[in-house]
Amino acid sequence: MPQLPQINSLRHPEASMSRSAGRSRRFPWLNLPFLVVIVLLVGYGLTIVYSAVRVDADYQYSRQIGGVAVGVICMILMWRFDYRRLSEYTTLFLIVNVVLILSPHIPGLGTDAGMGAKSWIKLGMQIQPGEFAKITVILMDAAVMARYGGRLDDPREYLKALGIMLVPFVCIMTQPDLGTGLVYLCIAAFALVMGGARPKYLLITLAVGIAAIAAVFAIDEVFKSSTGEYKLLKQYQRNRLLVFMDQSGTATTDEGYNLQQAKVAIGSGGLFGKGLFQGTQHSLGLLPEAPTDFIFCVLAEELGFFGALVLLGLYAALVLICFRIARGAGDLFGMVIVMCVVGMWLFQILENIGMDCGLMPITGIPLPFMSYGSSFMVVNFFMLGMIGSVWTHNSALKQH
Repeated sequence: MPQLPQINSLRHPEASMSRSAGRSRRFPWLNLPFLVVIVLLVGYGLTIVYSAVRVDADYQYSRQIGGVAVGVICMILMWRFDYRRLSEYTTLFLIVNVVLILSPHIPGLGTDAGMGAKSWIKLGMQIQPGEFAKITVILMDAAVMARYGGRLDDPREYLKALGIMLVPFVCIMTQPDLGTGLVYLCIAAFALVMGGARPKYLLITLAVGIAAIAAVFAIDEVFKSSTGEYKLLKQYQRNRLLVFMDQSGTATTDEGYNLQQAKVAIGSGGLFGKGLFQGTQHSLGLLPEAPTDFIFCVLAEELGFFGALVLLGLYAALVLICFRIARGAGDLFGMVIVMCVVGMWLFQILENIGMDCGLMPITGIPLPFMSYGSSFMVVNFFMLGMIGSVWTHNSALKQH
């Protein structure tokens, strides 16, 4: 991409150029717009999370602050690390993914996350290894696609790449954690598209996926008729889908009640909201899981449509900056890394806000940089560091 000429000060052009060059030499890794958006987004999230947890004894705000502190350290370390050194470790990432995701099944280590899902482990504190596996899933998928140099035409190679990418999804469904599994599938889809897989193969894969979903429901109905219970899908998972498809009876299940209260919170916020820390739906305990799954409802109730618009504006700025970093990447591995992270964030934003508004099924997928969760926050900061590493070792250095 051709470089634009620098626009210097009309009064002191030489001094201005000298100051700019000095800053660039001292901090070649610095991407100021990227950092500003990060600070604003994280600060916004911490404010809303504080409002959500201050009246709920089940959550500790100090853990969220601790997650941000650890996340910042991870971001800086990853930012300065040369991501290109990771492009040859596909097999290692695959092994790490399997170990991480299956670790909650180890006796004495895993704990029940509720509703039958075993997604957490205890190591002094509760950790969700499936969250941390998102990092290695992205690196693994990017490393797989980097082998093909941007063109994947051979159907056998496509099936091989797809099979490797599906391993984390199969592992996470043993917990089962459908929300995280969908995130893994989204990452794989972006890796395949950005890595140069033929559109024909992608359409066939999509068709097979839809057919597989239909088959799961059909087989489950057979189990229900013969054994009296569903085997493949949990009842709460079926309830979430039924509530999404028929929202007229939202009060008949817990999932329906959650959706009803989420809509009330969002609608009551109006244009400018009730005021920061003045929300009633979560403070009165009417909105379940307000700091995590339904954090957007807290924001919308307290800051209204304007506050929600600010959040979407920050997300848009972050995505656009990441697009520019991806375009300036000097290799396919770096570009796929950035686009997989962006794709994952976009999917989480769409699903989380959509489910709060009744436009998407309820899955429990958190909102990036907003939802409560120290593991979730550390992982997102690490991914910021991955994007920063791509910037540092490509776009920033091209200026010299």
